[in-house]
Amino acid sequence: MKQYKYLLAAIILAVIFNSCKKGSKDIDVPPDPEPPKENAMLLPKKQMRATWMATVFGLDWPQGDYNTTSQKQQYIAYLEKFKQLNMNAVFVQIKGMGDAFYNSPYEPWSANITGSRGQNPGYDVLKYMIDEAHARNLEFHAWINPFRIATRASNATPYPPLHSSVPANWVVSHEKWQLYNPAIPEARNRLADIVKDIITKYNVDGIHMDDYFYPDPSSAGQMVSDAGDYATYGAGYSTIEEFRRSNVDKAIKAVYDVIVASKPEVIFSISPTSDFTYNRNTLYADIRKWATEGWMDVVIPQIYHNSNFAAKLTEWDMFNNKPNLMIGHGYYLMNNTSELTNQFNLTKNKKAVVGSLLYSAKYLNESPALTNKLAEIFATPAVIPFLGRAVASAPTDPQNVRIDGSLLKWTATGNVRSVVYYTPALEQESRVIAITNENQFNAGQSGFYCVSTLNADNKESKISATVKK
Repeated sequence: MKQYKYLLAAIILAVIFNSCKKGSKDIDVPPDPEPPKENAMLLPKKQMRATWMATVFGLDWPQGDYNTTSQKQQYIAYLEKFKQLNMNAVFVQIKGMGDAFYNSPYEPWSANITGSRGQNPGYDVLKYMIDEAHARNLEFHAWINPFRIATRASNATPYPPLHSSVPANWVVSHEKWQLYNPAIPEARNRLADIVKDIITKYNVDGIHMDDYFYPDPSSAGQMVSDAGDYATYGAGYSTIEEFRRSNVDKAIKAVYDVIVASKPEVIFSISPTSDFTYNRNTLYADIRKWATEGWMDVVIPQIYHNSNFAAKLTEWDMFNNKPNLMIGHGYYLMNNTSELTNQFNLTKNKKAVVGSLLYSAKYLNESPALTNKLAEIFATPAVIPFLGRAVASAPTDPQNVRIDGSLLKWTATGNVRSVVYYTPALEQESRVIAITNENQFNAGQSGFYCVSTLNADNKESKISATVKK
């Protein structure tokens, strides 16, 4: 009898066991572990690392130096500094005061190049700057001010003559600010025309706007009323504030549309102030709407705060990569290396943040303690993430990745660069040790390596299998 009971119990257990294996809904059984992946390397976060180079009043460049040879040398010195710090992009102001750092059919040559507005410097400044940046694998983003034409201290100083292509009725001259009038359709179209001229003539990687839209009355002095504009163009708007926001909306959409239609690989970024309410109700820049409508590829709020940086960062983290989020840091306002470290630790821990932009270039030289700490933070190169539209051919996967003596070698085809990742142990996060046009790298350290490729859009291929040295 006992043997019968034991046999019956064994049969029952076998039935239960087999039903579990077949996926019984009544009993949870952990799934079989996945086989170990061939490539188990943990990759570092992608990020754009850049600085603003302000040219209004020659602030960062050329700082009042009107000699062609020495201003070129000054620019090269900046680029070498950026490379030394493992930065991968620069945002250069090429239109700050209704002027241009290139031969424009719409605006005069900037006085900040030669000392005289409208004077040809004798060389193609913008091409030179782009070529030298690209020669060092730095992206070049052309920073423009959308509406500002000129500033002055008071009515006692006349504004400079307008470019011959600019009708006076497109312009509004406040006490301290002169600007293209955002209410005038032709003036908004001119902004789109200027952007199209830049991106079709020059190999810029991006078009970038700062935070100057409608002027803040506290800085523009006595304001010229736009009641007449509202009467002429404001049908359908319930308030003049709604009308102003719509004017800026139309300008932003026109720029985005002309980029997508003319050269879609160009990235469009905007850097508003960190205060949503101030942007919307004083500058009439409706950042949330632009994000919702998809009119920006990247938004870069100027979080120029030390005490409440974390709170502001959390506010802007809401976009969750629609558009891509980078952070503007007030490098010039930082008092110590702890503030710098804290800000970069906070941004690193925000998944949506894809880069940092420092204001501004000259402070990298004028704040040596901060810059030494920045060099530690940016100790190794970083891959710029894909930020815009896929135009280039997809990157081909690297092939035949191998160790050959002291060299890491691989095969890459097409118009790509290669990224080399390294880690001493697979359980540790890897680091980028090279972004190169070559198909080999000196593998001087023992550990694990893998390779990927990047196309011109910064789209990355699959990561190769890990090889050990």
